[in-house]
Amino acid sequence: MLRSLLAKSETAGPIRYALLHWRARTRYVDNGLLEIDNGAAERALRAVAVGRKNYLFMGADSGSQRAASLYSLIGSAKLIGLDPAFYLRTVLATIVEHPTNRIEELLPWNASLLTDSAQAA
Repeated sequence: MLRSLLAKSETAGPIRYALLHWRARTRYVDNGLLEIDNGAAERALRAVAVGRKNYLFMGADSGSQRAASLYSLIGSAKLIGLDPAFYLRTVLATIVEHPTNRIEELLPWNASLLTDSAQAA
């Protein structure tokens, strides 16, 4: 097909690119564990990219560090299957009376106060 197109046509460039990278583009056929596209990875990193742009406008390094901490908490909650809004509401309601020396108990992966039954409510 490429031979029937003019070398400098708009269609020839993309076809040439696809043929040049054919092995990489069809790798998922040989390995069933590979995804056909990287959409899931791109969606997972979108919050990081948006956050990185937002950090520029936090006004101070301390504000950027706080924002990065919140993004990390929310991302961690999502990764382990917690509803981030529920997690933050629960932690903010609990943190005032929680002992400071046991603050790690409130991290998403340790949060004993978060059970499936409580999250469903």
